[in-house]
Amino acid sequence: MKSFDRKIVLEDGREFYGFGFGSTNDRVLEIVFNTSMVGYQEVVSDPSYTDQMVVFTYPLIGNYGITDEDFECKNPSIGAICVYDYNDFPSNFRSTKTLSELLEENGIPGISGVDTRCLTRIIRDCGSMRVLITNANTDREKAVELIKSTPVPHDAVERVSCKKRWYSRTSNPKFNVVAVDCGIKLNIVRSLNKFGCNVTVVPYDTPADEIEFMKPDGVFLSNGPGDPQDVSPVINTVKKLKGRYPIFGICLGHQIISLAYGAKTYKLKFGHRGGNHPVKNLSTGKIEITSQNHSYAVDLSSLEETPLTATHINLLDKTVEGVECVGDRIFSVQYHPESAPGPQDSSYLFERFVEMMREAKENA
Repeated sequence: MKSFDRKIVLEDGREFYGFGFGSTNDRVLEIVFNTSMVGYQEVVSDPSYTDQMVVFTYPLIGNYGITDEDFECKNPSIGAICVYDYNDFPSNFRSTKTLSELLEENGIPGISGVDTRCLTRIIRDCGSMRVLITNANTDREKAVELIKSTPVPHDAVERVSCKKRWYSRTSNPKFNVVAVDCGIKLNIVRSLNKFGCNVTVVPYDTPADEIEFMKPDGVFLSNGPGDPQDVSPVINTVKKLKGRYPIFGICLGHQIISLAYGAKTYKLKFGHRGGNHPVKNLSTGKIEITSQNHSYAVDLSSLEETPLTATHINLLDKTVEGVECVGDRIFSVQYHPESAPGPQDSSYLFERFVEMMREAKENA
């Protein structure tokens, strides 16, 4: 019987042994869990998971391999993954490589054979915490000491954002959108293309005057990793552009818009990560089944001192899932409409953004 060769050490000293796959790097990370039953490739390639180890609650991972067309970014930056049962022999006619091969190519460690139910309950009860993924023979006390001495990174957006602008064109375009890249998922760009938008993706620290020079019909603020308060360049950009262009934000972009208007954000105990979160649209009363991936949320009470109003509420814990300022033609949601968990519950948000740009052009 194969013996354990890797382990996870939690910051409180608890250990979980397993079998390594992918890269064999040692890393200190934040541990979180994702409850999605499918979509592990999209999770692994989502830049919002930078510096995080993701525990998959669904037990079978790797069974349909990796497909070239399904990536959410070009260079996966997830910290590590932890699974119960890893399959290295995928059955899928679209598959081009295994999950382990993808992880190895990008220096991302993986561990299997772990009791993910127990680990998930620890995260749920104790909250997200820091961990070390390392060799099975690493001394526990030294591992805990390393976790405590490793500084928490605050430059995740800077690392995952593009370094220069790039373009995504569509046939018969009606609008030009500038998308601020804080760790943008490629399906967001594809969704904007689908709704008739040419998209110019720019680095997160692109100044407001440079965006204005591009003469956009609308501005999009993307998802991304880390604490929204660390992304002050984008917050300042929103302050300068609000009211001048239709603006739409998703996930981190939602939090950045709220901060730009003077609201506050806070860290959730264990975050929202999965494809089945029920969200209520307060204007229609309809319930949307949403895909989510975030550690931070907007403080509902702090919205009272701003021009923003809450538009959506999470039915599980009553956190803010959407805000808007009608006068400034700006709105945002905490969840991911491009992930299609409903599968079409939230596509109206892109339609709304397009309609705002159409009205702005007609009234110009």
